[in-house]
Amino acid sequence: MTRADVALAAGTSTAVVSYVLNDGPRPVAPATRRRVLEAVAATGYRPDSIARALASGATRTLGLIVPDLSNPFFTALGHSLEDVASNVGLVFLLGDSAEDAVRQEDLIQSFISRRVDGLVVVPVDEETELSSARDAGIPVVLLDRTLAEPEISTVGIDNVEAARVATEHLIGHGRTDIGLVSGPSSLVTAEARAQGWEVALRSAGLPVDPRRVHRTGFDRRGGYLAGLELFSSDVPVDAVFVASEQQAVGLLRAAHERGTRVPTDTAVVAVDGTEASEYCVPSLSTISQRFDELASHALELVRVPRSRARSIVCDFDLVRRASCGCTEATSDQGGSDR
Repeated sequence: MTRADVALAAGTSTAVVSYVLNDGPRPVAPATRRRVLEAVAATGYRPDSIARALASGATRTLGLIVPDLSNPFFTALGHSLEDVASNVGLVFLLGDSAEDAVRQEDLIQSFISRRVDGLVVVPVDEETELSSARDAGIPVVLLDRTLAEPEISTVGIDNVEAARVATEHLIGHGRTDIGLVSGPSSLVTAEARAQGWEVALRSAGLPVDPRRVHRTGFDRRGGYLAGLELFSSDVPVDAVFVASEQQAVGLLRAAHERGTRVPTDTAVVAVDGTEASEYCVPSLSTISQRFDELASHALELVRVPRSRARSIVCDFDLVRRASCGCTEATSDQGGSDR
């Protein structure tokens, strides 16, 4: 079936059918619109999305590149982005860079060739190059991480503040020998969370002992290996701030293997909590990002490019569970949206 068949069935012109299906550019009377839609249903007509894209210059698709789709944090983020995009008739194409800069660049070029209308990226490192996308006229928004390029809009939380809040919560439980498990120093996010941990300790007059600091990958194995070292060390550790949920999952296993009781011996709070935190043993206290809020801001920025880049800082919540010593699950708001 063609658009002409729909026009014949509805008793209108093909131009009017086009106005109805594309929601413009000219208005259509309600009764006529109803006849066109009934004709579409009766004929079984399906618009050719490729032809529409060529005609309009828009594909109604966006690209999303994340560094590790197996990480529940990025999975939850992707779901939220897809939800908000589908509400406005857009579709996200998903790419997993697998923490590989070369693969990330290949994905960027692939999305450019597919003429996506915008690109949302969680970069693998600070060296990520996005000029090719911008040169192609594709709006780019960074999520969760930042780059040295000031002309790219970003959406995320205040990582220093999130880490400070988490560490101060451990201090509030009377913990004084607080360790840190964070990501690679090459990542701005990891550095910011380490800075927040240090700010909280210094403000409380507690020691910042480098022997309690472990830098590792933002994954379960990294957290596991860091935990083995922490819980085998002669340096006392009665609490640990962990810079990601995945690292914390690995650290909890290490604690179990080393006979360290959580939270009795060592309390734990992490960042980037997802639903998975609720099902750890013990349940994991986390800083939880508001995925719907992140997704809504990212979609707004990528759909309505601005002459100047914006940096949107979103709220987060401290979700208290058993791993820090809290007996009931509660949530405290933190962060800001500006």
